[in-house]
Amino acid sequence: MVRTPKTGLLLINLGTPDSPDPADVRPYLREFLMDPRVIDLDTWKRWLLVNMILIRRPKASGEAYAKIWTDAGSPLLLHSRELVRKVAARLPGVPVELGMRYGNPSIASALTRLRQAGVDKIVVFPLYPQYSSAANGSSLEKVFLEAAKLWNVPDIETIPPFYDDPGFIDACAARARPVIEAADPEKVYFSFHGLPERHVVKSDVSGTHCLRSDDCCATIGSANRYCYRAQCYATAKLLADALGIPENKRVVCFQSRLGRDPWIKPYTDQIMIEDARAGVKRAAILSPAFVADCLETLEELGIRAVEDWNAHGGERLDLVPCINADDRWVDALLDIVRRNSTIPVEGTHGAEATA
Repeated sequence: MVRTPKTGLLLINLGTPDSPDPADVRPYLREFLMDPRVIDLDTWKRWLLVNMILIRRPKASGEAYAKIWTDAGSPLLLHSRELVRKVAARLPGVPVELGMRYGNPSIASALTRLRQAGVDKIVVFPLYPQYSSAANGSSLEKVFLEAAKLWNVPDIETIPPFYDDPGFIDACAARARPVIEAADPEKVYFSFHGLPERHVVKSDVSGTHCLRSDDCCATIGSANRYCYRAQCYATAKLLADALGIPENKRVVCFQSRLGRDPWIKPYTDQIMIEDARAGVKRAAILSPAFVADCLETLEELGIRAVEDWNAHGGERLDLVPCINADDRWVDALLDIVRRNSTIPVEGTHGAEATA
């Protein structure tokens, strides 16, 4: 009798420290910042820079994490585990695991659990809507490196970025619609995680397109098909159209920059302060670069951005939650898996789906 190969699903997110304590934040930051796809400098330059950052950053980051930490732990980890639970419930017989690129549960441990479950083929789903080498590239590289250490190397399939997937856009719009309707905003900020400009330039396969003109991200073609910034603009347009937000109220911007090198613009904190000073009173903000609420959404946008907004003349800034483990997102994720892998997925609406 011929054995049918068993397939498992690995969902990957970026990661979280084990606690807000600087003793836990420090190794997490070191692993993250020493990744050559995150800080793409010569090894010795990266080592010097990271060790300078680690003098003060673990304490400051720990204080930021403490503001969002729950009794049950990291919001990112909690939402990710709930997503895994819901996806697994819809895929009977298919082992589903969570792996974090940095921190725990690690990608290596997730691969081990899948192999222990008898999996021969692994479908890898990086939970980053828009492609970047720092996130998607790094996570996939880590999977391949860890899988290569196994004596029996499994077959691996990968899920592509889903920045323009209709189900993903619909899930984000459904999450945002009640917040935006209640806020009646004068501006809606689509804030994406930033990247150094050099990362965008390096993604340009032609070497002649990215950041060479003001409208380089207006469309996606052969030259900029890996461009994170262009994919962010595409997501924002699709989402704004779905929400019926007029073009004069839409603002695409980029947050979370680090260091003095130029990052992709406009910067979220700067443009929001400018608008508040100019008299904008009501606004909403969402970050469709993240599928799960985390430090960058809950603390950077939900706390610091709100404080800055109010301090410079704004009166109301509403944060749209991420799609987390929303049933619409579960439906969309499973549909993406169905269309891009060999995992059999029956239907797109589960028993837990809500109207």
